[in-house]
Amino acid sequence: MEYDLTCESVCKKFGEFTAVDDVSFQIPSGSFFSILGPSGCGKTTLMRMIAGFESTTSGDIKIKGNSVLSLPPNKRNVKMVFQHLALFPMMNVFENIAYGLRCQGVGKEEIKRKVQDVLERVSLPDVGSKEISQLSGGQKQRIAIARCMVLDPDVLLLDEPLGALDLKLRESMKIELKLLQHQFNTTFIYITHDQSEALVMSDNVAVMNQGRFEQIGTPQALYHKPASAFVAGFVGDANRWSGRVVEGADGAVKVQTDGGLSLVGTAAGGSLSGSGTDVEIFVRPEFITVARAKGDAPAQVNGQNHQRGVVDSLLFNGANSRVLVRSTNNQLIEADFLLTGGTDDLKPGDAVDLSWSIERSACFQAARG
Repeated sequence: MEYDLTCESVCKKFGEFTAVDDVSFQIPSGSFFSILGPSGCGKTTLMRMIAGFESTTSGDIKIKGNSVLSLPPNKRNVKMVFQHLALFPMMNVFENIAYGLRCQGVGKEEIKRKVQDVLERVSLPDVGSKEISQLSGGQKQRIAIARCMVLDPDVLLLDEPLGALDLKLRESMKIELKLLQHQFNTTFIYITHDQSEALVMSDNVAVMNQGRFEQIGTPQALYHKPASAFVAGFVGDANRWSGRVVEGADGAVKVQTDGGLSLVGTAAGGSLSGSGTDVEIFVRPEFITVARAKGDAPAQVNGQNHQRGVVDSLLFNGANSRVLVRSTNNQLIEADFLLTGGTDDLKPGDAVDLSWSIERSACFQAARG
């Protein structure tokens, strides 16, 4: 397999502060790779090191198998789309895209051909003469990408380029970016704090926290098989409880939460050391079944967790809506339900039974300190 980018034990320190801590990964040619993490986790610093705008403290960065640490940014075949795009307002669209080619000394006719070709590939063949101020937000995004792609980079870096767009446009641009990446068949490395962007567009995602990669995997693997409590809590929505193991260890573990819930979960992210271990337990709202309460509260048997409660509030979100249930222990539990599932007329105050399988409850040892 060919790799467009390889990072080997990359570190970056600013004085005593470690911004990027021993990060290693490889990105296959022609893939869409996202680095997902909260603000301040080190993802922008890592991207700036790849681009050459920031030096490494240690480690190596390779493009197409060759180290680029000694090369300045303009000598690395890596281009970058910034959050605010950095299009030149004094130039029209054609001139913006042609700028890099002119700096390389490409002839006028070749420039004209290349610019027109890339405009067609971003589905904007007739905007070359327009001023940047005449473009919509989505068009500016595509022109910023076209300006980079006309130079045939090995890797395109995208630093939260959808952050300045309104919600509706961001949703449509997620699809646009994925289609553009397929169109150019160029490796895209995308950094974001928005999990929906990373999950929708990416072939693989690295979840970053405090300078380190917590997990690298497909969006499906991160969502369904998180490797740590941080990944479980950061990727997707989840009910989250802290508590202690009262029974079991490496398989199914019974947990008493700080709020008084008695739950059973599956040890994830490594083994648990047994009774008395501090843990965190997660279950996603869509894995919880909601039913109207009937008879006595169900027992916690047959591989299921059961909780009885009262509807506190309803959050309408189209076909899949969310109910907030207050348990008998006064704990709020979020669950999703279909409006066609027989519970579409629930209202605050209704008694309900919640159930979910033990396999859907991921249990992680709590971080020390």
